[in-house]
Amino acid sequence: MELIAQRIPDWGSFGRPLFDDPDIRDLSRVGVVDVGSNSVRMVIFDGAARSPAYFYNEKVMCELGAGLAETGRLNPRGRERALAALRRFEHLSRDLDLPGLHVVATAAVREAEDGPEFCEQVKAETGLHVSVIDGEEEARLSAQGVLLGWPGAYGLICDIGGASMELAEIGDGAVGRCVTSPLGPLKLRDIKGGRRARKAHIKETMEALRDKLGPQRDRLFLVGGSWRAFARLDMLRRGYPLNVLHEYRMTTKQVRETIKFIERNDAEKLRSRAGVSASRMALIPYAMDVLSRLIRTFKPKDIAISSYGIREGLLYEQMPQILRDRDPLIEACRFSEQKDARLPGFGRHLFDFVMPLFRSAPESRIRLVKAACLLHDVSWRAHPDYRAEVCFDNVTRANLGGLKHSERVFIGLALQHRYRNKRHGNRFAPLYDLLDEKDQKQAEILGKAMRFGAMLWMQNDAAIGKLRFYPKKRELELYLPESISPLFNEVAEARFNSLADALKSEPRVVIQK
Repeated sequence: MELIAQRIPDWGSFGRPLFDDPDIRDLSRVGVVDVGSNSVRMVIFDGAARSPAYFYNEKVMCELGAGLAETGRLNPRGRERALAALRRFEHLSRDLDLPGLHVVATAAVREAEDGPEFCEQVKAETGLHVSVIDGEEEARLSAQGVLLGWPGAYGLICDIGGASMELAEIGDGAVGRCVTSPLGPLKLRDIKGGRRARKAHIKETMEALRDKLGPQRDRLFLVGGSWRAFARLDMLRRGYPLNVLHEYRMTTKQVRETIKFIERNDAEKLRSRAGVSASRMALIPYAMDVLSRLIRTFKPKDIAISSYGIREGLLYEQMPQILRDRDPLIEACRFSEQKDARLPGFGRHLFDFVMPLFRSAPESRIRLVKAACLLHDVSWRAHPDYRAEVCFDNVTRANLGGLKHSERVFIGLALQHRYRNKRHGNRFAPLYDLLDEKDQKQAEILGKAMRFGAMLWMQNDAAIGKLRFYPKKRELELYLPESISPLFNEVAEARFNSLADALKSEPRVVIQK
């Protein structure tokens, strides 16, 4: 960390901000349309380019690929609905002054005999150019979407759409081999011979995919609406407390248990309780047959849901390498601080202040400390009585990439302690169980350190004192320049003592002349 600070003296381990670079500003608002076999969706990304927010997100369930296996043509009703959606999206993009929409079409349009005619009609009626991509390109873009959220991800991506299923390898920040297959729910629904014939077809196809890719024993990343719907049902079965799909983890055993759970319960009741749409629930039986065979064939070590896919992959495609190399979590937190904090830039000084308490922490924990310091003041506009809860609620449910659910709770709990000493007796208590007692205590220490450190600021670049912590001797020392010693009043002293108590240490204050 010291070497990094020497290399970039103004920003230390945070690196130079990229928000104002011309190449990055061009990505501040990007519109993407995905014309899929099941749905047509427009997303407008906005915010921190490395970890963009969804400024606008609209989906129309068109089922363009319904009946394609029998007729060879796009579903007529779906085609009408898709055209209406694209007319609307083009109009919205003009109203929002977007430089343009990036429109891609996948399996249904590329396989239908009237696919080219459909694209020409879209061009004539809306002026939008539809890029029809092949299956391998679809797999590659979906994998890039996962890399947008998980820069260090490794394993196998499985993207299921209405009419196809793609697999892609990722590792070392790059996409490896990509394959495509016809294992989309809309196509499987049209197979004659019932479930036995369908499962036999899935098995044969999956074995062919394994022959192309070889063993894949790492993490399996699931991309696509059918997988997200399945994850909601898994959450329902488990009584999982955090209803965030991105980075939701499942084991192969849990997947099998959830398949049994779905099969023995009323689909309509499950759908209603889990918040799954009727059209999506109708495809779950076909998707779970694919998932069952997928995990039996490739035997992944664990399974993660990715909310990022082809649309995010298109955005990632436009990023310069300098931006791809940045941590999406830290960039999102820096952007939030820049936009919402009372004193933008103070987060990195607060990080330097609290770091002596985490000298022996692994890099994965230091990363969370850094994120929390950047976010420590972004909710200051909330009512004081609810500020702690707002902090926790915001970060645990925020659109943040590269963050496990337990890490969301860690940052949320630290921010909660930033504003309140106690954490018990509120509606978030069930989420605390995603952390063990040791991590809960570490989050409390971080929160109390930020709560105290925030009292010592005067201006962004002013010294706020230094902490020294001696774990073996159980001593916590505060060194304050005499010029800011008036800031250390009885309230600040109480907060310093509270921090020392959390560390089970004796507090000591040294005024430096």
